[in-house]
Amino acid sequence: MNTKLLRQKILDLAIRGKLVPQDPNDEPASVLLEKIRAEKERLIKEKKIKSDKSKNTADRSNYRNLFNIPDNWVWVKLGEIGNWQSGATPSRSNKEYFNGEILWLKTGDLNDGYVYDIPEKITEKALNETSLKINPIGSVLIAMYGATIGKVGILTKPATTNQACCACSNFRQIYNLYLFYLLIAYRDYFIGISEGGAQPNISKTKIISTYIPLPPLNEQIRIVQEVEKLFELINIIEDNKFSLQQYIIQAKSKVLDLAIRGKLVAQDPNDEPASVLLERIGKGKKVTSDKTNYPFEVPSSWTWIELNNVLEYEQPTKYRVKSTEYSNDFSIPVLTAGKSFIIGYTDEKDGVFTDLPVIIFDDFTTSSQYVDFEFKVKSSAMKILRAKKEIADTKYIAFFMSITRLTGNTHKRYWISEYSKIKIPLPPLAEQKRIVSQIETIFAQLDIIADSLKE
Repeated sequence: MNTKLLRQKILDLAIRGKLVPQDPNDEPASVLLEKIRAEKERLIKEKKIKSDKSKNTADRSNYRNLFNIPDNWVWVKLGEIGNWQSGATPSRSNKEYFNGEILWLKTGDLNDGYVYDIPEKITEKALNETSLKINPIGSVLIAMYGATIGKVGILTKPATTNQACCACSNFRQIYNLYLFYLLIAYRDYFIGISEGGAQPNISKTKIISTYIPLPPLNEQIRIVQEVEKLFELINIIEDNKFSLQQYIIQAKSKVLDLAIRGKLVAQDPNDEPASVLLERIGKGKKVTSDKTNYPFEVPSSWTWIELNNVLEYEQPTKYRVKSTEYSNDFSIPVLTAGKSFIIGYTDEKDGVFTDLPVIIFDDFTTSSQYVDFEFKVKSSAMKILRAKKEIADTKYIAFFMSITRLTGNTHKRYWISEYSKIKIPLPPLAEQKRIVSQIETIFAQLDIIADSLKE
């Protein structure tokens, strides 16, 4: 479930009058608008706000092409529903302007919610000597510049803002939370009308000239209540999604832990014991198997053996890519053993590794990756590991290595000095293959669940 899109859909329904039913007893928004205008005129006469000298209009007929709204709603400019003002930045060179008691908000402080943390403060001197104005508690804020365009917030304390932020102290007939959610719904619109190159921006003029759908006050309240109820449910879903994602990670770790302890699949008494496998190795090289000093107990048909006895390694020098000018138009992947794995594609045909499957091992971080396709490598700081096929399944070894990492404070190569000496629990070859098959089946099912959480 894509919860971000779900939130957007809820807000879209809200501003179209489709989220909650209309109540015929509600005072129509047209009457509400007349009250807003009367309040605005009163505040202008009392010199509490300045006249914006713009023509008031709520001609809904000219804006039906945006989308249809209920009959008791009206289209109105944002500038009509409150007193809007942008801020300023006092001169940084004047130390007397900063570290005072007056909160000074920047767009980075906006969080699409109530704003509680405003770290920077200015002085009375800065307030008196600049165009800054204090915005009251409950003012709705919107960012106008750069990457934060459309970010919103609601003041919980009186505060000034910088010039990248526009603040609205709404009139009494407007519920500030309705305005807050409406601005979030309009975010893509504001981003779309922004201008500029590296630092796009919208202006206060563009904001206050934007037409919005205005419902009756009581419906504004009902809309906000419904939005917040639904958003709370989405929050629960998101929390559960995160928990489920963590459970999937933990489940995979548990599966691998069971696998290397001989508890994932049943043992078959007809399988050739691992001790016989060791005898085969011993034909060419003396190998010791220690069944008395090991970290946990394994089935009797298993044994413990050092990795260097089941893996052969090759230096990757002749498979290194010469040019790092990668392109998705090329076909040969260039690999690293880290999380990025495929770092690009090359068109270099020489020195392609083809003897598969193998494990690539980062000699410094001890991270590893199973590889069953042709490739080249970026760096020589790795080993190419190949299982001795008569005794070990490469993917079984790869699964073991995926949960076995070494870390240290020194920058050194680990394979020869330490990692190759790690003891691995080795089942009969047939059981290794059954283990791999079972792991892949379970992981595939878990991946389906994980992918569904991304939608």
